[in-house]
Amino acid sequence: MNTTLNLANLAPEYIREIAPYQGGKPISELAREMGLDEAEIVKLASNENPLGISPKAQMAIDDAISDIARYPDGNSFALRDAVSQKFKVNTNQIVFGNGSNDILELAARAFLTVGDEAIYSQHAFAVYKLVTQAVGATGVVIPAKNYAHDLDAFAKAITPKTKLIFIANPNNPTGTHIKKDTLRGFIHKVPCHVLILLDEAYDEYLSLEDKSEAISWLSEFPNLIISRTFSKAYGLAGLRVGFGLMHASVADILNRVRQPFNVNSIAQVAAVESLADNDFVARSYAANQAGMAQITQGLTKLGLEYIVSYGNFVSFKVPNASNVNQQLLKKGVIVRPVANYEMPDHLRVSIGLFSENAKFLEMLKEILE
Repeated sequence: MNTTLNLANLAPEYIREIAPYQGGKPISELAREMGLDEAEIVKLASNENPLGISPKAQMAIDDAISDIARYPDGNSFALRDAVSQKFKVNTNQIVFGNGSNDILELAARAFLTVGDEAIYSQHAFAVYKLVTQAVGATGVVIPAKNYAHDLDAFAKAITPKTKLIFIANPNNPTGTHIKKDTLRGFIHKVPCHVLILLDEAYDEYLSLEDKSEAISWLSEFPNLIISRTFSKAYGLAGLRVGFGLMHASVADILNRVRQPFNVNSIAQVAAVESLADNDFVARSYAANQAGMAQITQGLTKLGLEYIVSYGNFVSFKVPNASNVNQQLLKKGVIVRPVANYEMPDHLRVSIGLFSENAKFLEMLKEILE
């Protein structure tokens, strides 16, 4: 038996070259590393909802927990009906995922292969690169313009090899936002055989003026896929549930590569109730607006530049960002370094509760003094 064989070499080179996704550091991990009290740690690293989850969703979870010995509904019937009613789409236009990340991966698995190209922006969500590379396709990175998508450059980059375009609106981690007219104009330019995946994970944090109208465009653009998540404003990050809206023929293909039972039963019932709790979403939006003002005013007082954000986070520029991040960790504050997004001079901070935001600003001030 050859014990010197490196089994990793059995995987294709494009798989071996993938840099695994790095999530925000868990509170428990930091507590162990630094010998800190978990109760004193503030986590503002993963764009989670500081208000938690809808009370209606909590009640649904409590009621459903006793039934977890059963497999979930593989077709998510009740959730499918709730999404259909909420967003005025046909039930056969909906695909559910284990978080909206799952929708991104399903699209890549279904429509990309070796030799194909997918277009996405510099400083865009890391998962676009991961899912493209995982199927052996080539990622075409378009340089950002003021940290935002340069859609004119996107249009010029389309070639016969282009099969998929990823657009995040608002974008993570920069928080930049594409105006509706600009986005619609770009979609008009894209050939109908090129799919456009519009990632709207943070749409619930947009004002009524800026809120997306893309769902109403689906009948006009059959090559458009819209992904949404329950992980952000709805607060269900730990349950992993998201969905995609698209033309029925595209949904049919994604459902062919979707894993059976990819959305668990607890996530399904919690998502149904979350969709119905408009008051909770409104409170989440209001808390985010207030927290954003608190954070950005604090950064301004500290003389720090930040990127105007339309999400529930803000990226700010700070001298020696890596060292500042380490110092914040020692003080029990977890933010997100974004050097892997080609932003080595920035850190990203999620909007938390008033007290959490205040602690972050206080600790940051101590470090910079």
